[in-house]
Amino acid sequence: MRFVRELTSWLSGTAEADNFPYSEVLAEFHRVGKHFVEKELLALLDQIRTQVTVPAAGPPAPAVRLLRDFLDVALDKWDGRYDYRSYLALRLLRLPCGEDDGPGREDDGHGDGDGPVAGADSARRGRDQLLVRLVADALAFELAAGADATDLLPQDRPSREVVAKRCRLGVRAASPALTRLGLAGAVHDREPAAPATLRDLAAGLDPAGELALRLSMLPVYVSHDEYLFIRVLQAYESLFAGLADELRATIAALSAGQARQAADRLAYACGQLTAAGPLFSLLATMQPAAFRTFRQYTEGASAIQSRSYKLVESLCRTPEGPRLESPAYHQVPEVRDRVRAGQPSVDEAFRAAVRDGLLTGPDGDLVEQAMRGFATAVHQWRRTHHRLATRMLGPRPGTGYTEGTPYLAAVRSIPVFTSVTHDPISSRTTDPTGGAPS
Repeated sequence: MRFVRELTSWLSGTAEADNFPYSEVLAEFHRVGKHFVEKELLALLDQIRTQVTVPAAGPPAPAVRLLRDFLDVALDKWDGRYDYRSYLALRLLRLPCGEDDGPGREDDGHGDGDGPVAGADSARRGRDQLLVRLVADALAFELAAGADATDLLPQDRPSREVVAKRCRLGVRAASPALTRLGLAGAVHDREPAAPATLRDLAAGLDPAGELALRLSMLPVYVSHDEYLFIRVLQAYESLFAGLADELRATIAALSAGQARQAADRLAYACGQLTAAGPLFSLLATMQPAAFRTFRQYTEGASAIQSRSYKLVESLCRTPEGPRLESPAYHQVPEVRDRVRAGQPSVDEAFRAAVRDGLLTGPDGDLVEQAMRGFATAVHQWRRTHHRLATRMLGPRPGTGYTEGTPYLAAVRSIPVFTSVTHDPISSRTTDPTGGAPS
């Protein structure tokens, strides 16, 4: 087998991280799906991992870090630690995925959103670039498959009509980020060449990150729609990581009595979450039968394990005891520990600012309005998530040993904030999936 020859040759040669035969290994994972990779290859990769050393002091070289992260993602099932974060390869995308803010922390050195404005702008730009790249890559795969230019994930190819709809929705989903990047009007969703244009634009955003992006696609099976599923979920994880940073900055601004800055941060977060609605429309084009096929092999991985989402929830408002002790937070012990250690929240910071006289009159009204707007966006996101899950799953249980749609139904009305009044029922807006509009 070619991958054995390549890996053996690499081991017997210089065995340098920067010339690791990624293409051959990736091709084998793609040929059968991660769930079905032969034990011979997994054992060989595990042996290689033990030989890839990380320095005791200081950060590893970029090539070494990339190889270690790839092997950890590729061997998650072999190690018995497969979960939602390893399924989505969040370490390779430099999104929060570990139990601390160490090697897996998104954009090391870019700041976490509560530092100088320049750092916040850099982090925002990086996430916009990543979203565009993720969506562009998903559409590039759709185009290649539609043109019979790839044999990757050949099972259950969608119709040409579905591919065309995905391309329109994908360009639409990327448009807000393109606008923020100063590329407004560069791509129009109704133009036939739009997906190819988006692909070309994305290629120039982060050339150095292209290998990591390619390695972050490790489906468990060979079903076509799993490619789209992974890329959209990765995009949402990036979104929620960014929301967490905005909320941390909101807390810092409230603590300093900076009403305008706090309101601006919340408004930006609200805009991000609202503008991401087309991602759900894109996901809604998945074929339910195809989804149910590949999800058989994702047992152990569930969105309930999303660290970024729980950070957002807990930064908005400190979870009450029963919620903190529920399976949702037991799945993210690092977040639960932060809450127990006294992690501040927007709710708490707002109350304190009002109590201490830091927010009075128009300033208080400004922040309250921003909090209500963000709460509305969160409730809408939850409702849409529930509707889409119900469409795809029906009454079936969720993966990751969760109860699936009943869980989503139960938690969708949890208050985002309690320090301001908000009625999630009366603030209903149009479902972004809308039956996957064209």
